[in-house]
Amino acid sequence: MNAALAVILLALLFALGAGLWARRGVRMDLAQWSVGGRGFSTVLVFVLMAGELYTTFTFLGASGFAYGYGGAALYVLVYTCLAFVMSYWLLPPIWRLARRHGAMTQPEVFAAAYGSPALGLLVSAVALLALVPYLVVQMKGLGLIVQVTSYGALSPAVAVIVGAVAMTAYVMVSGMHGSAVTAVVKDVLVLAVCAFLGFYLPAHFHGGVGAMFERIEAVRPGFLALPETGRNAAWFASAVAMSAIGMYLWPHAFSAVFTARSPRIFRRNAAVMPLYALVMLFSMFAGYAAVLNVPGLSGGRIDLALLELSIRAFDPWFVGVIGAAGMLTALVPGSIMLISASTLLTRSLYRPLRPNSSDAHLMWVSRLAVPLLMGVTVALTLTGGSSIVALLLIGFAVVAQLAPALLSALLAPSAAHHAGAMAGIVTGVGFVMATAIGGVALRDLMPWSPSWLQDLHPGFVGLILNATVMLASSRLRRRPALILPRPSP
Repeated sequence: MNAALAVILLALLFALGAGLWARRGVRMDLAQWSVGGRGFSTVLVFVLMAGELYTTFTFLGASGFAYGYGGAALYVLVYTCLAFVMSYWLLPPIWRLARRHGAMTQPEVFAAAYGSPALGLLVSAVALLALVPYLVVQMKGLGLIVQVTSYGALSPAVAVIVGAVAMTAYVMVSGMHGSAVTAVVKDVLVLAVCAFLGFYLPAHFHGGVGAMFERIEAVRPGFLALPETGRNAAWFASAVAMSAIGMYLWPHAFSAVFTARSPRIFRRNAAVMPLYALVMLFSMFAGYAAVLNVPGLSGGRIDLALLELSIRAFDPWFVGVIGAAGMLTALVPGSIMLISASTLLTRSLYRPLRPNSSDAHLMWVSRLAVPLLMGVTVALTLTGGSSIVALLLIGFAVVAQLAPALLSALLAPSAAHHAGAMAGIVTGVGFVMATAIGGVALRDLMPWSPSWLQDLHPGFVGLILNATVMLASSRLRRRPALILPRPSP
């Protein structure tokens, strides 16, 4: 066993122990397991929401996207900061609505807002559809990180399986309490490692951040700018809008919202959360540092840029520290997603079939759902090949389709009918999935349209179609019946 692998395994054991320890002194019912009893403090809510937002994408996806696509990668910084600003106004009313109706899952919030169990079932299906690629992102990233930083001592498949077993164990035992404790450890380590790599790697290989960008521009002119077609300004703006709107619509983001003891917590967090975007900026610096020093990575392998460069720069023990930090970026968000998905399955899909089930029975079903969901995720991870950013953008495009219905419920309740909301969601998700699965680009669908329109992100186009169908269907649904005059005798 090499030094790097030893450090990674020690970090895994520590995370598992911390997660199991977190349930001490807690009477674990379904509310405690799934939403922490709705009693988490400002600090814990901050850590949890950062924990589920900063995932293996932060570690591998952001650096890999910077390595592969240059200036287009900066969309990540823009959308996260916009989403943090939006959270100041968006999250408190969501919390109040959930509290008023005792909701523990995202579908329950939608069902309560519209008085429609059918809408809740549709949102459940969309939520699970969006969570699948996001969970696969975590496990795919975990496999890559452990394989590379252990110098090949563990294969990606073995790393994914070991990580899945550890995550499943502490989620089943400790629930959201375990995720909160491990999130504290993860955030401290990831912030320190990313900040160090973001400054050290450009300085070590290029003489500094400014010199690095000058060298890249000299060798690859235009790489740091947006291209004329493809990931151009139109794509950038639409990807930012779609991702910012969808960031807090992930089911596990809703779960983190439910844990707060007061809505004021979200406004305090909104003031400091943009600082967390620096973590991804540092990760991007590492990706840019690899552009000239680790040439030739393409496809899904662009996600290896940060790790490959780190192996060339550091001793094995410190590579193990990097691997440990990266591993935690998969375990913590993945655990929150597992809790959210299993609670969603239990309360939104299982409970309607067994309405008289006790809380103890629902708790048992939720725990049983965890290994089942993890098994499906592991199977998809071991057979998939897309890059982390590609997987994440598909998930964002799907989950963002819930935005028109949610915003209408919060801002203009009379504007949308539940049938219209359902029609809009089906339209938006259907368009996104048709383009993603069929590999159809907008330029193929609209060859006659201007080039800027063809480069919009399909998820953003889906949002436009979604909102249009929702408002039009709702208007038709609520239109008063036409009263014809009686014929004269």
